Amino acid sequence: MSNPSALFQKSAIDCAFACSCQLGERGNVSYFSSMNSIIRCSDCMDPTTSRRAFLRSATVGGLAWAGLPIIGQAEEKAASPASETLVTQLYKSLKEAQKAKVCFPFDHELRSKVDNNWMIVEHSIASVFTPDQQDLIKQIFHSLHRGEYVEKVYAQVLHDSDGETFENSCAVALFGEPGTGKFEFVLTGRHCTRRCDGDSVEGAAFGGPIFYGHAAESFNEQADHPGNIYWYQAKRANAVFAALDGKQRAAALLEEGRAEKHTATVKVSGKKEGLPGLAYGDMAKDQQGLVDQVLADLLAPFRQKDADEAMKLIKESDMNALHLAFYKQGDLGEDKVWDVWQIEGPNMVWYFRGAPHVHCWVNIQKGV
Repeated sequence: MSNPSALFQKSAIDCAFACSCQLGERGNVSYFSSMNSIIRCSDCMDPTTSRRAFLRSATVGGLAWAGLPIIGQAEEKAASPASETLVTQLYKSLKEAQKAKVCFPFDHELRSKVDNNWMIVEHSIASVFTPDQQDLIKQIFHSLHRGEYVEKVYAQVLHDSDGETFENSCAVALFGEPGTGKFEFVLTGRHCTRRCDGDSVEGAAFGGPIFYGHAAESFNEQADHPGNIYWYQAKRANAVFAALDGKQRAAALLEEGRAEKHTATVKVSGKKEGLPGLAYGDMAKDQQGLVDQVLADLLAPFRQKDADEAMKLIKESDMNALHLAFYKQGDLGEDKVWDVWQIEGPNMVWYFRGAPHVHCWVNIQKGV
């Protein structure tokens, strides 16, 4: 694995992690009141290029400006052991004293929880697992992501861990036993909840709700989110908004996004009507095609197996009942490139909260 810090070099578009800032999650801090005091970094932005002008110059058909390929744009790297195989290997290597700290019954309530900054158990990876086991855990984490994203995502987790190592800043829990059909691995930390379930969790993409995020340069990011590896997703969503007519924009643009309330943030409603925003069924075919591409872009960082399952579950639902909503509150820079938005349907929530930095909450279920 190359040095994560070498992955983020300044460019005209993406000054990734170039500025070092002291980070710290602030819990339920009311950040919107301080947006006007955000300090801009002259090294991260061309002052002659507006955020909206850059958005207009971005092509809808690709992510060349971000250096991040979308699903189907690049082949997977050489095959490596499946995450599930590695998880089984990890489980079989555990001693009883280790199992007492990190292993739980499959139906334990802890398995279905998700949050933006948490340790699923009180013990860090470093405090429980041997060096060989720690290496296995790192391999599992890498294998849950598409090859071209592995190092970027790993570097993001390190960056957001406030100077701690991966092993000291993250925790792991295992639920059930391999070979029983009921087994899941969960890894958590700041801006990170990832799962590996081997399809043990029937009808749930990723094996349950996940979380990803990034505070690239500071807790309060600039309007352009320089260096944020997930901001490309919001740019693509805003391309959909730009393609809407006036009536559609009025339906899609709302005042305030959902509150972040731990696992409840991504509770699916099962409703086809009455969801916030503009319905997929009320869009023209070309607009629907843009939404389809946004869904693909959202899934791009994750391994093909999980992305395929997620898309399958979304399409098995009533696509016309998907709703796309953008929110005025949290519009960094007040430039009307919406930092906070979501896609919600009867069986899914994908909530992108881009202010003061990126939080993404995901839950895709079947037949709820």
